[in-house]
Amino acid sequence: MTDITTAPITDQITARLTQALSPAHLEVINESAMHRGHLGDDGTGESHFRVIVVAPAFAGQSRVARQRMVNHALADLLSERIHALAISAKAPGE
Repeated sequence: MTDITTAPITDQITARLTQALSPAHLEVINESAMHRGHLGDDGTGESHFRVIVVAPAFAGQSRVARQRMVNHALADLLSERIHALAISAKAPGE
């Protein structure tokens, strides 16, 4: 079994958002290759991500509140290992 702290960041994002939000749909896309050589590229190939999350927890929440929920679940990764995160957060049926 892989230690979550040493697992690829994509796997860590998936695990944390699954635990925090119980999403109906979740896509974690590593876009780091598109940013190679740009500011924030640390050379690991794991610096820029996009998440698409559909979760019942987002029902009735504003766009900002939804993004805060995602950011909260990934807080330490965002402060230490992820340079950029694009978030699409919707409730089921949206």
